[in-house]
Amino acid sequence: MSQLASPPRPRTQRQSTLRRLVVALLAALTGLTLVPTTAGAADQTLTWTAGNSVTAYLTQPKTAVAGTATIIFENSRATGNTTGMPHTLTFDTSTPGYNHDVDLNIVANPFDAKGGYYEVEVTLTPGTYRFFCAIPGHGPMWGELVVTGDGGEPDPDTTAPTVTADVTGEQDDDGAYVGSATVTLDATDEDGGSGVDTVEYSLDGGAYAPYSAPLQVSEPGAHTVDYRATDVAGNTAEGSVSFTVVEPDVEPEPDTTAPTVTAEVTGEQDDDGAYVGSATVTLNAADEEGGSGVDTVEYSLDGGEYAAYTAPLVVSEPGAHTVDYRATDVAGNTAEGSVSFTVADEVVEPEPDTTAPEVTAGVTGEQDEDGAYVGAATVTIAAADEEGGSGLGMVEYSLDGAAFTHYHSPVTVTEPGAHTVDYRASDLAGNVGEGSVSFTVVEADVEPEPDVTAPELTVEVTGEQDEDGAYVGFATVLITATDEEGGSGVASVEYSLDGAAYTAYTEPVVVTEPGAHTVDYRATDAAGNTAEGSVSLTVVDEVVEPEPDETAPEVSATVTGEQDEDGAYIGSAAVSITATDEDGGSGVDIVEYALDGGDFTTYAEPLVVTEPGAHTVDYRATDVAGNTAEGTVSFTVVEAEEPEPGECTDTRATVVIDGFDTGVANAETEGGCLSDLVDEDGDYATRGAFVRHVGDVLRPHVADGVLTARELSTILRAAARSTIGA
Repeated sequence: MSQLASPPRPRTQRQSTLRRLVVALLAALTGLTLVPTTAGAADQTLTWTAGNSVTAYLTQPKTAVAGTATIIFENSRATGNTTGMPHTLTFDTSTPGYNHDVDLNIVANPFDAKGGYYEVEVTLTPGTYRFFCAIPGHGPMWGELVVTGDGGEPDPDTTAPTVTADVTGEQDDDGAYVGSATVTLDATDEDGGSGVDTVEYSLDGGAYAPYSAPLQVSEPGAHTVDYRATDVAGNTAEGSVSFTVVEPDVEPEPDTTAPTVTAEVTGEQDDDGAYVGSATVTLNAADEEGGSGVDTVEYSLDGGEYAAYTAPLVVSEPGAHTVDYRATDVAGNTAEGSVSFTVADEVVEPEPDTTAPEVTAGVTGEQDEDGAYVGAATVTIAAADEEGGSGLGMVEYSLDGAAFTHYHSPVTVTEPGAHTVDYRASDLAGNVGEGSVSFTVVEADVEPEPDVTAPELTVEVTGEQDEDGAYVGFATVLITATDEEGGSGVASVEYSLDGAAYTAYTEPVVVTEPGAHTVDYRATDAAGNTAEGSVSLTVVDEVVEPEPDETAPEVSATVTGEQDEDGAYIGSAAVSITATDEDGGSGVDIVEYALDGGDFTTYAEPLVVTEPGAHTVDYRATDVAGNTAEGTVSFTVVEAEEPEPGECTDTRATVVIDGFDTGVANAETEGGCLSDLVDEDGDYATRGAFVRHVGDVLRPHVADGVLTARELSTILRAAARSTIGA
């Protein structure tokens, strides 16, 4: 049994572009907020550490108990960060299924004012928190923190998780796997809700071991893999799968050839050939002739000890330097090399980027005759920063008005009902592009047919071209993958630049190195079907400056609410302001409003006016280039009549709790609609008290047929995940 090594990271293309990215990224990170530590001792201390890796935290806690906690995040020389790599510890506040009551975003690097060491006190509630690193390209750095409870929890989880196994590999005519078989386990805990705690397997009756990656079995013969998954509440589900492995017809020749390893030094150079400000050393190793594969790549800076190479080495210390490097393949063969260079102490600031990135979204999935998505809808977001040039920073999305969260893969929505996904992309200079897409999900009547169709792949190369068709300065390769015919959904998209190892495609590939290039790409759906393609292009070294933005943005306002016969708004009026900057191109910087002649204030969400009388809202929008557009809207608000006893006051079609649409119909009862009985705005001492209230007022309506037991359970889960009473 063996595990495949992870593919190496792609090479840096041009140092000048990298320097601009690093400068702009560090500038953007200074705007992140660190929550201060409050006075008093916390119940527990939870510690995260980070180093040179961009794929995992060095240490991270998995469990905690409800109550106050001191969180320590350290990304310093003491924890092994020798490159100055910045990392964040960010708690997810929007992805469904997780706790969202801790808003934490710590940025640390060994050279900041605190030396990369931070402490903050928070209050944890029962459930599961998701945390991640928000630095672009650090998407694999994430995990879950399971918090056990304080007595104010919802109904206990008594439902076991679901666990399945999939066996893949080359098979002969008898169905036996040739050479090896790979067993992939998948576990979820959607019905129970407490979350999957452990997944384990046992090979051929051996002791159970934790499952952390697909299991590869290469020993010839018949095999059985028993597997099980246990959720946080202790419920366990089990399964078993059997298969046979046979030896391949021809054994491979032993690998006696050392791998190839090269070094490339990039960066802006002065007239003497010295690198200005910093030099980046990129190592590239391959084992094409030997065939056993590269095992390790290491480097030594200025005669120091060898260290593992995980990312391009940035050397900023002025003076002469030498980097020795070596690569060893799986068979133990080693190749070595050395490169020398000089760093000069001078920094040249890049031209500012004032153009927002381009961002689009597409919705895929099986649709019924009304255009609703059956069972699930998958939202894929694509972003590029071709005109601005500072490079794409963060891509985020918001589901149904929740807080924005980091986008790292297509978002699949399975909850029945109407949904809206707002999305935005920021570049490293702070410019933001935005958009929105709406759709409806309905429950599937039947199980879908198995997916045997590979995804569809398209590629688009954009950028300014010269008369020969070469791209001037850089070319952006945008890869789009859909799985409409197969239906299982795109699981991964990867690319390879100029024959390098495949790596995950998370954002458009920007190629800046002059010369001819080839980008190979492939997409795999959830059922394991793969589609492949390739595109070739040429980049020439010339820069074209964009035209300055002298056009004001477009800004408009709409007033919504219930109106009487005279057009006055009953009870309240909501003023929504929309601003775009399509013609100018620099992007909207700020939107502001002033109510009834007052001072202008920043517009962040619709303005709700409840004071009876005539009102005027002045509004304006300013783009990044400083151009401003203005407008005004007037309306009247009158007092709402008091409802009759038992009359429905919450007329929404479904029961919505704390912004979460349960999809359960808002049926009428003698005491009002179901949402009136839930009473979100009531005074509750704890969230547990709110959950008990919801159960007490709705259980009688299961007996009289207004609700089903399943619908009641759905509403109670929504109440338990809310922040009401917390």
